[in-house]
Amino acid sequence: MAKWGEGDPRWIVEERADATNVNNWHWTERDATNWSSDKLKYLLMGLSVENDVGTCEVTEVSKVEGEASINNRKGKLIFFYEWVLKATWTGTKSGVKYKGSVEVPNLSDENDMDDLDIVVSLNKDEPDTPLLSLMKTKGAAKVREALGSYVGYLKTEFTQGMILPTANGVATPQSTSQSKAKTDKTQISSGGSTAAPVNTGVKIPTCKLSMRETFQTSPADLYSVFLKQEMVAAFTHASATVDGEKGGRFRLLDGNVCGEFTELVPDEKIVMKWRYNTWPSEHYATITLTFVDRSSQTELKVHCVGVPDSQEELMKEGWKRYYFEGIKQTFGFGARLY
Repeated sequence: MAKWGEGDPRWIVEERADATNVNNWHWTERDATNWSSDKLKYLLMGLSVENDVGTCEVTEVSKVEGEASINNRKGKLIFFYEWVLKATWTGTKSGVKYKGSVEVPNLSDENDMDDLDIVVSLNKDEPDTPLLSLMKTKGAAKVREALGSYVGYLKTEFTQGMILPTANGVATPQSTSQSKAKTDKTQISSGGSTAAPVNTGVKIPTCKLSMRETFQTSPADLYSVFLKQEMVAAFTHASATVDGEKGGRFRLLDGNVCGEFTELVPDEKIVMKWRYNTWPSEHYATITLTFVDRSSQTELKVHCVGVPDSQEELMKEGWKRYYFEGIKQTFGFGARLY
């Protein structure tokens, strides 16, 4: 055994009174089972699809059995997860309801997301319905997308803090899987890009950015668009939860964006804490919306502080697509830029 102060500096025998895992050399493990179970239920519950025949929605997640964990060894993250899932879907056609099930027997790190088995069936006592075909196509695709999002969150949101600063103060996280599966192709709604793991354990570099857009409406009408739940859901074309009061929280784009309103000046200004779920845990940007009356138009000034450097372009594209264009197309507030 090396004497104190001698030997490989990567080992814990480096003179550290705080017993820090120097250079991420030692094996550490984090159990992700409970977190994963909650996340899977959240992502699956309420998923819905529709066509000219009717609508289908996941109304119950009855079975989430399995386990998940993440290991860190020599600065590399190794992911283990294996789940068996079962959910109930309810279809509605011309006021008549039908029920069936969705089963996923093999969600694991050893299977590529494109090869995932998703078994959709109609309950035995139910009559035949074209809604079954809807669930087998669009419904299965949405379930696959949700499970792909789970894997992405596992590799980003849950791993925060597992890669510690190295001796020179820089963290260099790498991620790997027990299998050699292809990179998950599932994309989330944050601008359409698959999230990459974020450096954690050190202070992340951030930037400021400003945007402006002109809308053919009054400041009062545009102001209300950001605070009313039904209007937010309409222009983002996704589920949303919005408490439009000071201190109220919001979750948009099926949970991919969340935050809190910290200051509200009616028809003039909205200040909010805002983040993508793929950002480091608990890291928020501060976004200030200023509504300027331009006679028959309203100029919206957007100022963002604390945006991760790597997310600057994604942030701009996301706001342009999901906010500016979404609001104009949904409510007819289109106008040319100054």
